[in-house]
Amino acid sequence: MRGLSSVTDYFLLCTGKSDRQVQAIARSIEEALEKKGIRILGQEGRAQGKWILMDYNDVVVHIFLEPTRKFYDLEGIWMDAPRIEYKSGADIG
Repeated sequence: MRGLSSVTDYFLLCTGKSDRQVQAIARSIEEALEKKGIRILGQEGRAQGKWILMDYNDVVVHIFLEPTRKFYDLEGIWMDAPRIEYKSGADIG
């Protein structure tokens, strides 16, 4: 996103299979970052669990239910942004 958006440098996109899983992913991210002293600036959609947006200034986290992610197609909207694929088991800390 750096150079394409004045709002943030990175989008992190995640998908959950249920609203509870989406909420659990958000909770896990928030707890892990709080342990590192990184506090959330704002969030939207937590109660509904269809699309949760978490603002960490340089990184904005989007956690979707699969149909919601397909509908809004952020990857298509921001297709010019470079992608960094996460590989399971990679160190994210």
